[in-house]
Amino acid sequence: MVAPDLFSATPSPTVPLAERLRPRTIDAVIGQRHLLGTGKPLAVAFHSGKLHSMILWGPPGVGKTTLARLMADAFNAEFIAISAVLAGVKEIREAVARAEIVRAQSGRPTILFVDEVHRFNKAQQDAFLPFVEQGVLTFIGATTENPSFEVVSALLSRASVYVLEPLSADELSALFDRAAHVAMPGARIAAAAKDALVGYADGDGRRLVNLVEQLAIAAIDAGVEDVDTAFVEQTMARSLRRFDKGGEAFYDQISALHKAVRGSDPDAALYWMCRMLDGGADPLYVGRRMIRMASEDIGLADPRALSVALDAVAAYERLGSPEGELALAECVLYLAVAAKSNATYVAYGAARAFIEQDGSRPVPLRLRNAPTRLMKDLGYGKGYRYAHDEPDAYAAGERYLPDEMPAQHFYHPTDRGLEQRIRERLEQLRAAASATSKGRRPSKGS
Repeated sequence: MVAPDLFSATPSPTVPLAERLRPRTIDAVIGQRHLLGTGKPLAVAFHSGKLHSMILWGPPGVGKTTLARLMADAFNAEFIAISAVLAGVKEIREAVARAEIVRAQSGRPTILFVDEVHRFNKAQQDAFLPFVEQGVLTFIGATTENPSFEVVSALLSRASVYVLEPLSADELSALFDRAAHVAMPGARIAAAAKDALVGYADGDGRRLVNLVEQLAIAAIDAGVEDVDTAFVEQTMARSLRRFDKGGEAFYDQISALHKAVRGSDPDAALYWMCRMLDGGADPLYVGRRMIRMASEDIGLADPRALSVALDAVAAYERLGSPEGELALAECVLYLAVAAKSNATYVAYGAARAFIEQDGSRPVPLRLRNAPTRLMKDLGYGKGYRYAHDEPDAYAAGERYLPDEMPAQHFYHPTDRGLEQRIRERLEQLRAAASATSKGRRPSKGS
């Protein structure tokens, strides 16, 4: 497959600018120097003469498709591109059949390029795995998601994973100059206007090229040759900063928000929350995650945190954006400065783990409910000590775990916030229970 001439003097106006600018050689690729520089992994792969399967992992607009096409050119390989969004097993089988025909007729290899490969389920990935193993196909997958989670292990073990990075400001600036030369050869673009467009692109080269193309159309329609920041703002709707609501960037940012709250840094917590909202995250999702934080990282050290989080979500549901976002901001600040304890989280995990390996134990008869005569006759509820009838409303020495089960202490309160008082109270109760088990009746108030 031959890519369009990057510097064609008469590019077809019907071909999108991004396609007209697609590089023909790896030397023309902007960015990814950590992979394409001299002696770097992909540069070695291009010059080695040895084609191999790979997964290109990175955010949108950083050159994944371009690199796959260049690989096909470099190895004189048949290039078959499918999108995992639209394709299924049928398309995979058709690609395999085509690859077998090409190999039989010309001996040429075939590259199967699967865009957004993370959207293929296990069965779809398994469908072309045997043909990758047999050498019928060389697989190149492009994904914005962590392949460790989205690609089956058998395929992952047969492909090299290359991580592509967002384009830097300098790299975007060079790409802008290249795009403007093709799309707006006679225009004079102010440095501030260029910087604004580079900023809007947010590391995404394809987005920048599309913005330049939109700007060129607007300038031609308006008869403008001197493009300044005001013209950019007036004629182009500002694109949202890149924020894949279901992708890697999403989970990276929610992780940063959670860690900032856990680390008691209100400024960082507010920053990451605003970054997510600015990027298009669902405010209710952010609110739900803060409810989780209140239980996981604060817990009983400050039980009010859970109420604050629930109230913030309710306020947003009632007010919507932008008014309701202030309630979320109040919540994230409260969570960040609240006393921290993961004792509830740890206790829950410990109890679940114990139950999974311990099996089912019967409820002791004394703890069972006895709503009928038969159940009472069978001993249900017999011997149960009603705590409110005991000193300090505590039946010292009573056991509430299954009989024959060793004593368990899943919950270990910290010495922070309200949990300090909870810990002291538990110590008093356990001391009273210990005294009772030794035959000494605890005094009232102990």
